[in-house]
Amino acid sequence: MRVLGALMLVAAVAFLLQSFVRFVVEGLGTPAPVAPTEHLVIGGPYRFVRNPMYVAVVTAILGQALIFGQAALLWYGLAIALIQAAFVRFYEEPGLRRRYGSEYDTYRAAVPAWIPRLRPWQGASSPQM
Repeated sequence: MRVLGALMLVAAVAFLLQSFVRFVVEGLGTPAPVAPTEHLVIGGPYRFVRNPMYVAVVTAILGQALIFGQAALLWYGLAIALIQAAFVRFYEEPGLRRRYGSEYDTYRAAVPAWIPRLRPWQGASSPQM
């Protein structure tokens, strides 16, 4: 279980870093609301899941739960996932709809929020990294 947890943690950190870099390079902004992106970020990991940073954070927590054998971390991961889902639903998604309109609606219809697609979405073009 510890090996699986370590693999989950390493994968989550790599996914998180790649997602963040994509935000900066493709979106020309940051994940912070004070410096939002100029473009909708739909490349890289965002072709598989709309919220890769949040998915990576929860995966990292679950990986740590397996590494340390701590059930409390599983509950913490669940709490974080629920908070993230509420934040996305009630704050981020309405803002993205206002900012990007039909481009976001098309993306939202094609790419799941939390469980990654098996194949990358090919609907719109985005800068390649």
